[in-house]
Amino acid sequence: MPELWRQSWFWPAVFVVVGLPILLIVLTELASSLERRGNGIASLVRLARNFVVPTAAVAVLLAEITKAVGSTDFTWSKLVTTLFGFLALLFILNTFNLVLFRNAKEGSWRERLPSIFLDIARIILIAIGLAILFKLVWGTDVAGLFTALGVTSIVLGLALQGAIGSVVSGLLLLFEQPFRLGDYLDAGGTRGRVVEVNWRAVHIDTGNGIQIIPNASLAGSSFTNLSLGGRAFTVSTKVTFTTDDPPAEVVALLVGVASGLPSLYPKTTPVAVPLGGSDYELSFEVRGPGVEGEAFAMFRSRIWYAARRAGLGLDGDTTDAFVTPERTQEALRQISPLLHLTGDDSTALLPVVHLERYAAGETAAQGGVIPTSVQFILRGVATLGVPLADGGLLPAGRIEAGDYIGQTALTREPLSMSVVAATELAVLRMPVDVLDALVRTRPRLARELGEVIERRHRIARDALAAATPSELGTTRLAPSHSRGAR
Repeated sequence: MPELWRQSWFWPAVFVVVGLPILLIVLTELASSLERRGNGIASLVRLARNFVVPTAAVAVLLAEITKAVGSTDFTWSKLVTTLFGFLALLFILNTFNLVLFRNAKEGSWRERLPSIFLDIARIILIAIGLAILFKLVWGTDVAGLFTALGVTSIVLGLALQGAIGSVVSGLLLLFEQPFRLGDYLDAGGTRGRVVEVNWRAVHIDTGNGIQIIPNASLAGSSFTNLSLGGRAFTVSTKVTFTTDDPPAEVVALLVGVASGLPSLYPKTTPVAVPLGGSDYELSFEVRGPGVEGEAFAMFRSRIWYAARRAGLGLDGDTTDAFVTPERTQEALRQISPLLHLTGDDSTALLPVVHLERYAAGETAAQGGVIPTSVQFILRGVATLGVPLADGGLLPAGRIEAGDYIGQTALTREPLSMSVVAATELAVLRMPVDVLDALVRTRPRLARELGEVIERRHRIARDALAAATPSELGTTRLAPSHSRGAR
């Protein structure tokens, strides 16, 4: 009997009996270490440890048994060998996928490649690998199978060329990535935000519903990615007044209201031009297409109040149901205690005072400017802010009904703080010459107004002294700030 170690099955058996446990232990420890570090290779090591290596060991043993039996048609050996080949193929494909695509740099072609391309390539490679495996292990003739598959693919491609064309166009769009989810597109008159991209179509939220554009149509025509044109985004709108309104006043009103919008792009100036008749076009730049709707909504709200204050006929309407003699007389009665007025005084002031309203967020008085009138707050809340060098406002307090705005009109001094409406603000405006006449006959009123002026100056100084360097550089007015300012 030949020596045992010279038998053909001896060394394969030693490998399986001794090497397999050692290799499994090593792979187990390696997988645990990689998992603790969050390394993606751990999944590949687990695949090799749980499936590839044990199947390889069983295939080796069955192959030796097949040799010992002397049979060339041992089904179990071929089955296990086929299984091992399939698992090895999966291991190799997953390794390439991890190395080439999962760790791809952002912006590279490997990162932009749609996952469907990888899935299709994986299926094709698995099919080819299985065909080769069946050819080598089972001796199967796969040439006829590939021929049949090729003919079937041609027939299906011709029958479904329309649907397949749309899918291919979608895949090309996904690969090129001319836009991403959340970008704003202008595609053939359809303008909105991309909310979904699939193999067949792109879904765009236009604000009036979801517009679905087939990928084939989008890929075959030009479109504009509004989100890639720079940070500033130009918007325009048409506004109608009356033909009796002076164009210069209308243009100044439109530019003034648009200049106060918080979404206006820094260091840009709105432009308003007459279109003829009663129509005007306003254009301004905002901080991207995402704020276009918000900017227009705020502009339309503010221009309504501003047009009423200026006496201009927005949309052909020159009426203002808020400004009536009855309301004006009631407002004078409301502020009479502040001005120490009698009944006759209130009646005399009725023709020279005027009711006004401001929308939330509008500036009722600009800091650093000498006011020409005093505004008495009848209803609503306003916030005070100290103007900063960068155009921001440092919150300094709030004022409510019973307070007044523009008190430095008496001393011909610039206002130390800006006043911004936190809610809809109703005021009674009184020209400074009228208030001058009242002060001359009412020393107590002059003293009280002087105290208010000094108190506002002190509040501004205290706010600047308490502010941090970061607040002085970046603060914007917060209407909800509740520091006292009466």
